[in-house]
This record gives sequence, C-alpha cells and structure tokens, in this order.
Amino acid sequence: MEYKNKISRKRFFKICGSLIAGGSILGVSGLLIRKRFILPDGVLDGRTAGNAAHIRRGAFISPYKLASSFSVPDRIEAFELAGENLIVAASNNIFIYDRTGSLLNNFAVGSNLRDIAADEENIYLLFPTRVEVYNQDGEWLRDWEACSDLSDYCSMAVASESVFVTDAGHKNICKYAKDGTFVQFIQSPNGFVIPSYSFGITCANGVIYSSNSGRHTVEKYSPDGEYLGSFGKAGGGTGMFCGCCNPVHLAYTSTGEIITSEKGNPRISCYGANGEFRSLLLDSKVLGGGHTAYDVKVFDDKIYVAGNNRISTFRYDKMQAAKTVCSDCGVACPLRKGISI
Repeated sequence: MEYKNKISRKRFFKICGSLIAGGSILGVSGLLIRKRFILPDGVLDGRTAGNAAHIRRGAFISPYKLASSFSVPDRIEAFELAGENLIVAASNNIFIYDRTGSLLNNFAVGSNLRDIAADEENIYLLFPTRVEVYNQDGEWLRDWEACSDLSDYCSMAVASESVFVTDAGHKNICKYAKDGTFVQFIQSPNGFVIPSYSFGITCANGVIYSSNSGRHTVEKYSPDGEYLGSFGKAGGGTGMFCGCCNPVHLAYTSTGEIITSEKGNPRISCYGANGEFRSLLLDSKVLGGGHTAYDVKVFDDKIYVAGNNRISTFRYDKMQAAKTVCSDCGVACPLRKGISI
C-alpha cells in the first residue's frame, strides 16, 4: 500500500517535530537534545553535573507492569475504548476487539483518519475536514463537513451531547452537537500554538482538557467554552513537557486525574485535575522506545497503550510500586488497586 512507502505529513511531524523544531524554538543544542534521550529524567532539570552520576545510578522504576498485549494487522492510526471493546483504526479499516484481543468485527473506512471517539451507541471517526458516525456494527449513520476547507482536524472527544474537535489549521476547538450541528469555536486566551499534530483533547468529569503543545501546557475549559486555567511548563524533567510540542495525547481516570503522553522522549505521566504533577507512570524503556508518542486510554485499573501495531495493557504492581512515589499518593486512584503481576 502507498502509505507503507511514503511517510505522511502527520507522521513526519509526529516523529520529527520535537527534534527539529525543538532545537530552534527552545534554543537547545544537539548535544542537549541527545542527553534528553539517553539520560534519565531530571538530569537536565536544573541539577548540577555533580549529581548526574547519582541520577544515572537511580534508574526509573515504573509502578506498572505489562499485563498483556496483542497485535493488529498494521500500524495503529487511532484507538478508543467503548464499553468492553477496543476500537482500533489501521490500514483503512476499523477493527473492534474485546479486551483480550479477540476480533469481534471490522469494516472499511476512508484514508487519513486522525482520531476515534465513542459513546454508548456510536463510533465517531475524525478526518482532516469531516466527521463520520457509525453504529457499533459498522453501519454508516451520518457525516458532516468541517467549518472550513482549510481546516486540519487533529483530535476529538465526545462529552454528553457534544463533540469537540481540535483544528490544527485554525488553531481552535470546534464544538458540534452529535447530529453535526455546529455550535461554537473555542479560542484559547493564550493563543493555541501547534507546531505539529500535537493537539490532544479529552473530557473528564465535565471539564474539557486540551493540549496547547507549543506552549507546553494543558488548558481547561467548561463545556460552554469558558477558559478555566492551564498547567504545565517546558523542560526535560519529570512533571514538565519537553521538545517543541508536548503533550500529544490526553486521557483521564474515573477520579479525574489527567494522563499525558509525550513524544520525542516517549513517556506517560499523571497529573491531578488541578494540574499538580503526581508521578511518571511509564517511561520510554517500559513503553518500547522510539520517538513517537504512544496513544493512551484508561479504564478502571488498566492503562491501555497503543504503539506501532500493538495494544498493550499495563496494571499497577504493588510490590514494584512500593519502590516509587506512586505508592505514597493519597488519591484514591482506581489504577492503584493492589495487585502483583
């Protein structure tokens, strides 16, 4: 297929954005960029060279272990959780699996799919200038076009009776009713800076969270578009967002904790709903390396991660977590159920 031989514009930015633009935007030299990839988190976080040897010895320990994984036919373009099922886009097809990886259904869709969202009944597919809606059996229901031919839709989230879409072309968020009726544009008071396709969005407990990746922040909005604040800052250490444009993907727990996924130095972190950094959950080594951000979803006590052509499930391991700050967190997080793998 053609896309196997040619790298797409979106794929190029996903891989290279934090390397190429990061050096020019942040003034980081090639040596420092290299150090960000080979040294543990914190080495570049305002610490002295004298501490570097100690930090190298103190390797990161993840409180989560790989519980299971399964492969899909080709590189994953997007995925979503829908009840007890996993919905995966790959090779111009939508594959529906149960949580163990058994294929339940699949149906063909158009090319250049950007994201997937789902509610109790329907599956929403996002393309650069349109949204398509299917039922769980793969039957086409309706679609609608973007507000402009110059739109470049990136990510989407479904909340209550609304669909929220990030537009990397116009640097805003578009709000639609579920029937496709346009409702409003949501503009950032700080100005969305989106150097690449790093414009994630999610809805947690009635609050819309969107990445403003060029500013290394996550912004919060009410469903009506009222700006509620932001959190995050640039840096290579844990609790900060590195490169030119992070975070890429956003997810949430049932208690409202926000889960972020970064590219360049792939890692998945946890923040409180108020923006307070909780802990690093999964680093590049645990995830499988590379430079592309791993898409992430959370359900109950499991973290689902999509990378390349695999869906992996991580679970909290109480024996391993006892060696980390995650075990001291006072939040009743559903991810921290006491199990040992």
